[in-house]
Amino acid sequence: MKRIILQYEQVDLILTRLAHQLVENHSDFSNTALLALQPRGTLLSQALLQKLKSLFNIEVNYGTLDTTFHRDDFRRSDKPLVPNEVNIDFDIEGKRIILIDDVLYTGRSIRAALDAVNDYGRPDSIELVTLINRKYRREVPIQPDYVGEEIDSRVDDYVKVDWEEKNCKVWIITDNT
Repeated sequence: MKRIILQYEQVDLILTRLAHQLVENHSDFSNTALLALQPRGTLLSQALLQKLKSLFNIEVNYGTLDTTFHRDDFRRSDKPLVPNEVNIDFDIEGKRIILIDDVLYTGRSIRAALDAVNDYGRPDSIELVTLINRKYRREVPIQPDYVGEEIDSRVDDYVKVDWEEKNCKVWIITDNT
């Protein structure tokens, strides 16, 4: 079973709200950088960057971060690992870093991202933006600083964010087997 929980208009409104909240807390972003978690955080971050540019004419230091080899489960599969490209062309040292991912569930991906960030320097602070916060079944004590939408979902549900320009949708997919 599959049901839509957010349509494009709602996602666009959420992005506008998140952009306002970020500007309220980071002003001109002179000492702030956005780091998107590969792969799914990159699409959310691109949409957020567009909002910051269109609403406030703000350019932000931006990079992408891969956490493949920082995950606690990366050696538990026989499949070969294929990491994504890391693209950080600014100094993290002393910056205010904003991590961006589409869905926060167990928190393990964010824990891995925190480890990965430290490989590139010691930031002044780290905050988290997530489009969807699945509130239950957190395995590590991580909470987002900026949330698009909080949802209740069952353990066997899957939340999928489909990013198509002007047609973004967020689905909950339930396995009824």
